[in-house]
Amino acid sequence: MKVGQSLNAFMERLQGVFEKAVERIRSLKKSVSFRSLGSNPATEKAKALGSKKRILNPQGQFLQTWNKMFLLSCAIALAVDPFFFYIPVVDGRRKCLNLDDRLEITASVLRTFIDAFYILHMIFQFRTAFIAPSSRVFGRGELIEDLWPIAKRYLSKYFIIDVLAILPLPQVVILIITPTIKGSVSLVTKDLLEFIIFAQYVPRIIRIFPLYKEVTRTSGILAETAWAGAALNLFLYMLASHVVGAFWYLFSIEREDSCWRNAIGEGEESALYCDKHTTTINTTLVNLLNSSCPFINPDDIKDSKAFNFGIFIDALDSRVVETCDFPKKFFYCFWWGLRNLSSLGQNLKTSTFVWEILFAIVISIAGLVLFSLLIGNMQKYLQSTGVRVEEMRVKRQDAEQWMSHRMLPENLRERIRKYEQYKWQETRGVEEETLISSLPKDLKRDIKRHLCLDLLKRVSALLIISIL
Repeated sequence: MKVGQSLNAFMERLQGVFEKAVERIRSLKKSVSFRSLGSNPATEKAKALGSKKRILNPQGQFLQTWNKMFLLSCAIALAVDPFFFYIPVVDGRRKCLNLDDRLEITASVLRTFIDAFYILHMIFQFRTAFIAPSSRVFGRGELIEDLWPIAKRYLSKYFIIDVLAILPLPQVVILIITPTIKGSVSLVTKDLLEFIIFAQYVPRIIRIFPLYKEVTRTSGILAETAWAGAALNLFLYMLASHVVGAFWYLFSIEREDSCWRNAIGEGEESALYCDKHTTTINTTLVNLLNSSCPFINPDDIKDSKAFNFGIFIDALDSRVVETCDFPKKFFYCFWWGLRNLSSLGQNLKTSTFVWEILFAIVISIAGLVLFSLLIGNMQKYLQSTGVRVEEMRVKRQDAEQWMSHRMLPENLRERIRKYEQYKWQETRGVEEETLISSLPKDLKRDIKRHLCLDLLKRVSALLIISIL
């Protein structure tokens, strides 16, 4: 009886020790994702407080994945914002400026959806720990997990830029200001959208560069491989073509609007606004604008008083500014931007209008820079993929010369060729033994298990079959 009681007491004591160990392991797991990169006993209390408040580790898997998603959303945002430039539409029948209602809603919804990612990112920035700059010289650095230093650091660095980029100004113009304006709604909307989109484009671009560096520094996925660099530069090239095409579309409408204003004189600008409540055509106005603003190719202009539309004549003459078919005008403008960026703007014949000349200069410089980056990364990718192939070709050539020098029989030569071909197909020119030898023992064991386990299973299965 005493033996049973002592045994029960021992089991209860052992169970208590086990439960305490389990609790310690659970608390250790909770603190792993929020612990600092270097342990410091003086900051243990701050770490515990930070873990309770869900402070994010900048080296954690969640934040790295989120940064990649946010970087992608920023790239999409840069492509969505120029859609607002396609909202103004020219009514060629009534010779007035109108707005594309369907595109207004679509662009506003897309912009709002992308801004939601930006808001989440700003919230995460207030919860993301950082390494103290003063501690970087001591080992791996001390991770700051206090809320106030984190918030102070974010407020002093990128908060203002993020706020300027996240302000829903285009949506406010489209959904609030435009319905309340009386008179030349389309003219005011065009000018506001042009200023707002361009003003918000700058902080978005400024914000995306440090984020890109952070993603490449922590993961290395976008920078380590040559094909990723080539794909990134190709995307930038396509994005620049899209942006240039959207600006070209809007500037084309502005040039036609300028010609109309010169024709009708000051004080009559309200006639250039398409009234949605009436569909009547002002024949006098239409005839005046048709005679004053004909679409003449710059090379065919004989009269010095004729309005020169310069590089915008293609958009006006093709009537792309008069259609609400978004795919039609989008792809036409995108092709125009891609074509002129690729040709470095050599085919652009500008007028004497200063802003038009500056726009052509920007196209030429941007095309030169982007095309150089694209070709450079493509060449780097092709060279990196061809290095091992060239090494294999040289090895085969050396083997052929050696076999010929030693006068090996044809059957041995064929076996050597087959072995070299098999080795290339298996390793693709990578020296596996040299690569694995530099790894720690646990990784070596796991790699060998992964590579050889299936083969061992096959051998054991064959042995069982042979025994049966």
